[in-house]
Amino acid sequence: MEAFYIYLIKSSGLIALFYWAYHFLLRKETFFTSNRWFLLLGLFTSVLLPLVVLTKIIWVESTPVNYDWSSLPINTIVDEDHTEEYIYLGLAVMYCIGTLYLLIKFGFDFYSLQKVFKGKTIKRQADFKFIDIQDNLAPFSFFNTIVYNSSLYSTSELENILEHEKVHSEQNHTVDVLISRLFCIVFWFNPFIWFYKKAIVQNLEYIADDEATKKISDKKAYQFTLLKITTHENCVAITNHFYQSLIKKRIVMLNKNQSKKSNSWKYILILPALVAFVFSFQIETIAQEKKSEQIITEPSKTNENSVDVYKINKNTTDEELKEKSSNLKENYAIIATFSGIKRNSKNELTAIKVDLKKGKEIAQKMETKGTDAINEFGITISKNDDGMLTVNFGSDEKMINQKSIVVAPNAPSVTEKEIFINGKKVSEDDLDKIDPNEISTMNVNKNDNKQEIRIITNNHRKMINENDIYINNEKVSQNELERLDQNTIERMDVNKDDKTIRIITKNGIQYSQERNLPVPPTPPIPPVFNITTPVPPAFPKAPKAPKGDPIKGDKKAWKEFEKKMEDFEAKMKKLEPQMEAFDKQMAEFDKKMEPFNKEMEVFEKKMKVYEQQMEEYHSNLERERKK
Repeated sequence: MEAFYIYLIKSSGLIALFYWAYHFLLRKETFFTSNRWFLLLGLFTSVLLPLVVLTKIIWVESTPVNYDWSSLPINTIVDEDHTEEYIYLGLAVMYCIGTLYLLIKFGFDFYSLQKVFKGKTIKRQADFKFIDIQDNLAPFSFFNTIVYNSSLYSTSELENILEHEKVHSEQNHTVDVLISRLFCIVFWFNPFIWFYKKAIVQNLEYIADDEATKKISDKKAYQFTLLKITTHENCVAITNHFYQSLIKKRIVMLNKNQSKKSNSWKYILILPALVAFVFSFQIETIAQEKKSEQIITEPSKTNENSVDVYKINKNTTDEELKEKSSNLKENYAIIATFSGIKRNSKNELTAIKVDLKKGKEIAQKMETKGTDAINEFGITISKNDDGMLTVNFGSDEKMINQKSIVVAPNAPSVTEKEIFINGKKVSEDDLDKIDPNEISTMNVNKNDNKQEIRIITNNHRKMINENDIYINNEKVSQNELERLDQNTIERMDVNKDDKTIRIITKNGIQYSQERNLPVPPTPPIPPVFNITTPVPPAFPKAPKAPKGDPIKGDKKAWKEFEKKMEDFEAKMKKLEPQMEAFDKQMAEFDKKMEPFNKEMEVFEKKMKVYEQQMEEYHSNLERERKK
């Protein structure tokens, strides 16, 4: 259950990440089709990437540990705390209620759609199905079916509407709408998914408007049709309907100049964030002890009759594990928890984690993980004449008073280990003293018989982020500073006013290793304008059409509506100079962006050179490894 909640949180975070990337970088660009695939890819990436887990194994020295249980009562009864289970259960109930409600609403929307289709005459033309209804509904399309009320519009207006809906049908926009609805059902608790769905639907309208105006000679007449359709408030939820409340934004996008192709660099900015997500949350570090000679300590005054061994092998079933856990609790008041259980196709154990506790004290922990079946091991409980209780894991035949962690076969023997904290070489004792909560990043490099661990603390990371760093009068990046061996530093000056750190190294040597690693170029900074983004003129509110048929309905109301429409069209005509001024402002804004776009072109060329350098660097490393 906990793993499922963590998965939902990770997926929700990725959904928010893709939404903000679209909102701040792509929303105002005219790459409508590319934006469509970006938004859909964002949804599927958000549900699949949290399932990708990379494993990193760290081999450490084996350290025998014995615990003295003489001070603890042997028959203490431990009451289990179920608070956490109740919290998870309450969250599960809330999640199921919300999901069930949205599923019912989703089904009701389909039922409403079928009521619209039922009993209506269908006209077929090419790959489209047309249904002319008498109800006062906004025009919409559902896959290849287009529904409209021809009595509400003139011939030219109806032509504009049908061209728009044909685009929705031809490009299967209904699939996008249904996918976004399903994601809203699963992630209903995440507020960003509702904004995400709105962005998808809005972008689909941009696509349909853009494609439809290419086939229509009078672009302004199309915009008037948009405004007229806004008077129809009734629409079907799961369809592509012509009416959208953000009509002003659609008209603005219709009149906006096409974005330059060089702006497409914005799409790749999401990649570093995804890489950071994987390295931060999707790497599972497993510490395993190196295989070494087993150490057997002679028990002090141990009576063989007081030794109890609980054996676990590859064929041990889940029921047997539960029985062993029950016996340990009943006989010794020890809480045994078996987790991380994995089995192969033969139902053999390939991974298991064992936690042994007595009260608030931890007795022992053991974990084994691999692709092959586990070796047999045992939980050894012994008590001497003095009442001392000893708990150990063992893997030999006696399984008495041993400390032997089961590891994968043929584990490599680490002969040399180097530890660096903030670039300074330290001992294992220094590593043990560091607070795990203060660790920002930890990287482990293994080359043949040498192991290197590099740790960066939060305070050190904060200092790096707040200052410009210079090594030997050359400005460097964070990665370069983190590779610097502090033993080579001759002098370091920190200027709090200028927020700079200047480092001078001995003999100009900066790096203890990876000296030839290429440095990526720095992207240009977007310009800061004194002017704001041009704002389109305020459009007058279109009059609301009366209900019913204009021929059989209230003729007086329809006559007043036609008069109001004439006034509305006159007001829109007066806005034409303002729209032309708005277009000029947009052209001026695009012109001011040209220098930045040129800088981006230079940056992209440098990135290509950097990629070639990285390929050569990795090729050289591969050749050195083969030697």
